[in-house]
Amino acid sequence: MSTAALGAIPRTIRPGPVSIGEAFWVWLRIAALSFGGPAGQIAVMHRILVEEKRWIGEQRFLHALNYCMLLPGPEAQQLATYIGWLMHKTRGGIIAGGLFVLPGLVSIMVLSWIYVLYGKLGIVAALFFGLKAAVLAIVLQAVVRISSRALTNNVMLAMAAAAFVLIFFLGMPFPIIVLAAGLIGYFGGRAGLTVFMVGGGHGASKGELVEDVDTLLGEELPDHARVTPRQAFRTAAVWLALWLIPVAVLLLWLGPDNVFSHIATFFSTMATVTFGGAYAVLAYVAQEAVQSYRWLQPGEMLDGLGMAETTPGPLIMVLQFVGFMGAYRDPGMLHPMIAGTLGGLLATWVTFIPCFLWIFVGAPFVERLRGNAAVAGALSAITAAVVGVILNLAIWFAIHTIFRAVQPFKAGPVRFDMPVLASVDLWALLLSAAAILAMLHFKAGTIPTLFATSAAGVLLYFTGLIQ
Repeated sequence: MSTAALGAIPRTIRPGPVSIGEAFWVWLRIAALSFGGPAGQIAVMHRILVEEKRWIGEQRFLHALNYCMLLPGPEAQQLATYIGWLMHKTRGGIIAGGLFVLPGLVSIMVLSWIYVLYGKLGIVAALFFGLKAAVLAIVLQAVVRISSRALTNNVMLAMAAAAFVLIFFLGMPFPIIVLAAGLIGYFGGRAGLTVFMVGGGHGASKGELVEDVDTLLGEELPDHARVTPRQAFRTAAVWLALWLIPVAVLLLWLGPDNVFSHIATFFSTMATVTFGGAYAVLAYVAQEAVQSYRWLQPGEMLDGLGMAETTPGPLIMVLQFVGFMGAYRDPGMLHPMIAGTLGGLLATWVTFIPCFLWIFVGAPFVERLRGNAAVAGALSAITAAVVGVILNLAIWFAIHTIFRAVQPFKAGPVRFDMPVLASVDLWALLLSAAAILAMLHFKAGTIPTLFATSAAGVLLYFTGLIQ
């Protein structure tokens, strides 16, 4: 009997070729729906690209995701770039990765202007007061979600605990923690130790498995993945030039002590060392931008994260806000708003250009490593360590959200910010508790919780309960 007589098309028939124009509109749709942090963004991509379009199969999708999880920077944007490259070479990767960033770039820039122009107004301050409570709940939810997937045995649990102790109590640099975890996992996986074989990524949906062979990309290695070392070197040279020449020009023109030079070098460094996803990146940025450079206050860092959570695009777009505030407060000869705008765009450029470099240079080789045990082991160990890092971020956010004052604690090598208990903000505590209960117990979504706590902040302002 023909398939027409059956009234359905078998799933085994592979989709036909997709033009780059068709792909453009799909990637734009994904970008517009990319709310809720990396887990939600990856889920959207999986639903559309794997389940709905069948452009890529389950195993290939997870292999690409695992590689992106090993990279510094935002894994969701890198995953979009990787799949766009698989489909339509470099041009497809630029379209997919660029569109993923564009809505957030525009949104955060507009919100940054509003924040510095009107942030001192009572109602705007109240809005961000409510946002902070939801941000704390979101980060705690990330700890719970990632730990439930990553901490499946005592070795992974010990790695997470060690990472937390090292970064929270001893101030160990985040890149060293992640590098050590990755090396342990790599050699453990290479040795075949099962404790390191716990999977990676944010997980796919639990629907029907889409086999690679039944998809547009299939199982084959595409021709453009068969690169020579010379081709890889040429690609690396182009993207390194796009990334580092602007940094070098700023250093030579403005000198190493100018705020734009600091933004360029800091975020360039961050782009190479911040492994483990968006929340891990934020832990490092909060530590440096707030405590070392003093570009913004802890509460303002939370405000920026609230902006990024409520707009489409990578959560890491909060770095644009950090760059904006750093240049706004040290504008030199420029108008502060112009300086802030340029600072935000510069931070975005040096954050995301390296993402394209990692994909376009590394993806052709990674495509040949599907099923590699050592790589999977490194990913598992890094993910476990990141749980401890994100827990550190959650506690840092909690201290600066719920308490109005902190004091440094020192005892030998141990040092951390201790809250002044008498400075507790009762309304911040109640709003944070409500947001945590809503998200962790009642499974409320990110966007509804953000809007609810923001509305509660405005209501508290109009009733005179907060100033």
